[in-house]
Amino acid sequence: MAAATKTVRVPTLGLDFDVLEGDTIIGPSIERGSWEDHETALFRAHLEPGCRVVDLGANVGWFAVQAVLAGAEVHAFEPVPAIAEVAARNIERANAASQRGGRGVLHPFAAGAEPGTARIALAAENRGDNRVLDEGGALPGDMTGAEPLEIRVERVDDHVQGPARVLKIDTQGSEWLALQGARELLAASPRLALLIEFWPYALRGCEPHELLEFLRGEGFTLGKATAAPYPMTLERLLAQAEARDPVRGGLDLYGTRGAPFHVLGLKARLRGMLRSWREG
Repeated sequence: MAAATKTVRVPTLGLDFDVLEGDTIIGPSIERGSWEDHETALFRAHLEPGCRVVDLGANVGWFAVQAVLAGAEVHAFEPVPAIAEVAARNIERANAASQRGGRGVLHPFAAGAEPGTARIALAAENRGDNRVLDEGGALPGDMTGAEPLEIRVERVDDHVQGPARVLKIDTQGSEWLALQGARELLAASPRLALLIEFWPYALRGCEPHELLEFLRGEGFTLGKATAAPYPMTLERLLAQAEARDPVRGGLDLYGTRGAPFHVLGLKARLRGMLRSWREG
């Protein structure tokens, strides 16, 4: 079943963009002209024509469209069929408008450790908060009014080959499992920028510290995805995530390996140094 949508003009993209009717978070923000400004700035800073970008948890395609317009080859994964249709339309608009040879494709399934099927809980209002459930698992207690839906799950490695330049993972708690199905991609990508949600409350498949330790073992320098990011220890990241209201969310993390961490200019770097000192 197709989702009810409305088309908005986004001046920063120079495109019409479809958003979901009734969404309380992502749609209204895009309608005002942007979404996740800090993450978007970091994401765009690592894009270059011809690079490969993998977007896991694409929702309506905001990040995927940015990458296509920058000239990247984009693989976007979105498992909810009605939302995937919207993302595909937005990506096709970007494909047609790209002047740098960018091209995106939408993979209509969730990224996981093994192929199969699963149930996903569809949020009633925040259409970006759809969570894959463990087998036999109940709906999360905080998702009042959520509806379950069966979806496909696939490994990234079975659909994307070769090195990636940017990997974005926002899968509402399935980040660890998505990474396990993308180990070949990680091995092929020595120069990689990462944006990943770290939400201990919803995390599936591992303990929170295991996810951070895995990323450190993969060689990533990590920090928070802010206007002035700075490298942080795993202990500091974990402590800050656990100090937040668990249900309202964790941290959006930013990391790099084999690529510069500081990409937003000298002013942002100096601000990051000051924040590091203050938060220490």
